[in-house]
Amino acid sequence: MNNMVLVTGANGFVGQHLVTSLLERNYAVLATGKGPARFDINRPGLIYRDADITDPFALQSIIEQEKPGIIIHSAAMSQVDDCEKNQPEAHFVNVEATARLLLDAEEHSRFFIFLSTDFVFDGEKGYYSEEDETNPINWYGHTKLEAEAIVQTSGIPWAIVRTCLVFGEAPAGGRNTIFSWIRNSLKEGKSIKVVDDQWRTPTYVKDLVAGIIAIVEKQATGIWHISGEDSVTPYQLAVRIAEKGGWPTDQLERVTASTFQQAGKRPPKTGFSIDKAREQLGFQPLSLDAALAELLSS
Repeated sequence: MNNMVLVTGANGFVGQHLVTSLLERNYAVLATGKGPARFDINRPGLIYRDADITDPFALQSIIEQEKPGIIIHSAAMSQVDDCEKNQPEAHFVNVEATARLLLDAEEHSRFFIFLSTDFVFDGEKGYYSEEDETNPINWYGHTKLEAEAIVQTSGIPWAIVRTCLVFGEAPAGGRNTIFSWIRNSLKEGKSIKVVDDQWRTPTYVKDLVAGIIAIVEKQATGIWHISGEDSVTPYQLAVRIAEKGGWPTDQLERVTASTFQQAGKRPPKTGFSIDKAREQLGFQPLSLDAALAELLSS
């Protein structure tokens, strides 16, 4: 039985953390990403391959060759406004590439894990469980929900991991996370506008990865909500970062979503109930304050 884990999108924020954590747990890891690796590839148990998921044959040939037992599909077009402005490209990356990857997984692997989002919900209710009705209000959410539906037709065991506003230190060579953007702005004395009318349960990247690995180890199938427990607005998150880091909060301007001209509509209130993950996976995220303290002390 092949215990190799394929991680797509390995150059991304979550992907880099997944690769590191899997290696620490002595998994053999096959990491794929677009272009050269943005992390140290000279680690025991790690194979890196440059493979764009929009190339129908690049991943197929790698999977045929290595036959990974488990696939964690984290590669995606995830910038909401980019998806809204480039809908065919977003559909191609998020839906069609997932469908093709799943066909390869069905032939050569035994477990498929797909990373999804709180944006499959409309944000009218908030605090969503896995059983709640989906109703995306932007194209990004539509593509992820369509991909979820495809994954649920899989001929091999599958899991869908939905998460919410993932934060942490920005990855090597990657774009800022909400944490690193706020922290760096405060450090540099810049004033920033931060939304105070959208509610989320922000997810510390280390907690998300721990939840995914629990799913791998338990071969836990079905839909899982993996997030933090504290429900805050981005503005409230920014205030906590400022207070914990000893920066003045007057650099933070409280605004509403209508302040920004954004192509993709954001759901007003998401956030998750993580009862299922807590009870069945033993998932227990750090509190928001504990996660911020850890990040600000490093």
